[in-house]
Amino acid sequence: MDPAILRAWWAAKQGLDGSLAGASPAQVLERCGWARSVGGVAPYLTLFSRAGVSREAADHSAAALEIHELPAARNCTYVVPASAFALALKAGRRFNNDRKELLKLGVTGKEIDKLCAAVLKGLARAPLEPDEIREAAGGAVRSLGPEGVKRGMSSALPAALGILQTEAEIRRIPVNGRFDQQRYRYALWNPNPLAACKLTEEQAFTELARRYFRWIGPATVAEFQWFSGLGVKTAKAAIEPLGLVPLDPDNGRLLFPEEREALMRFRVPKEPSYALTAGIDSLVLLRRDHVSLLDPRDAARKVMGEKLAQPLGSIGDLPSHGIFDRGRLIGLWEFDPASESIAWMSFVAKTAALKQAVSATEAFVRGQLGDARSFSLDSPKSRAPRITALRAAV
Repeated sequence: MDPAILRAWWAAKQGLDGSLAGASPAQVLERCGWARSVGGVAPYLTLFSRAGVSREAADHSAAALEIHELPAARNCTYVVPASAFALALKAGRRFNNDRKELLKLGVTGKEIDKLCAAVLKGLARAPLEPDEIREAAGGAVRSLGPEGVKRGMSSALPAALGILQTEAEIRRIPVNGRFDQQRYRYALWNPNPLAACKLTEEQAFTELARRYFRWIGPATVAEFQWFSGLGVKTAKAAIEPLGLVPLDPDNGRLLFPEEREALMRFRVPKEPSYALTAGIDSLVLLRRDHVSLLDPRDAARKVMGEKLAQPLGSIGDLPSHGIFDRGRLIGLWEFDPASESIAWMSFVAKTAALKQAVSATEAFVRGQLGDARSFSLDSPKSRAPRITALRAAV
């Protein structure tokens, strides 16, 4: 199949073709998939790039529990619509290792249960920040000594909070209501979204696969494995009931039969459709294969990676945020807080329409977000070499 058709198809499925204009945050996430959250702006850019959702509207939706950040696939945090809270939690539960890690450090199962009960008792009065929880739990929280520090667990409290989140007994709430920071308070989750969920683990994995292939099919079993964290055997078992068919016998990509028919009729739109997304946008992250979104001649372009310039096609993940046109990766961008502007490079001509798309995202970041961190530890200083390289690019 013509790669341009496939790229445009993926972008259309992801709602980057304008078809989600005016949609609510929950509707966007139901259509294009859960937004990976690592203390950066990806959730906001996901919603803005597809539906023009403001930061205020996104935060309001989160406060109303229409969407929420929680441990999901692979026990990684995603912003998920309310319709998928239980599924996301079910899909990630087996990957939470907090209890196992505590047991390795000599914390008994009884002690873990006692600590979890103390946390729940403290939160019964009001939502609390970690230091307040530690004070409320009192003697139930103890130091794990040098060995715990070596494993990144000075006490058992963070692990207990992780366990309780996985079980949906509690949920964490950003102190200032924003996704792009990592200071939280914790609250009891009533009613627990898992309480009414009848899915077995196997059924949850199949439902996860169903949604995954709706979000980003055609995709390979290996790509679904990476997203879900499942082994080969379990991933294949999850996919089997879906009745997926191969796009082409030689490339391993699968999709639903009716979507294969639609894809065969699909044509690349004639007019450009520019979108500035996060580097971990679902268009890229769900299959973790940005190379398939590149025109072959762009794969050799040198871009600034973590420490040095590298061919774009040789890097595992996007080094910066992406600029797309009908699914094709046509450029990279970063926000420069010093000048309150976007530094960007384009692999195609910088048309008036493309410049307008950049300006619109620049105004959104400057006016509503203040910065565009990729993840919690990203900073203007750490991204300075990339900003300089982007400004110097021809």
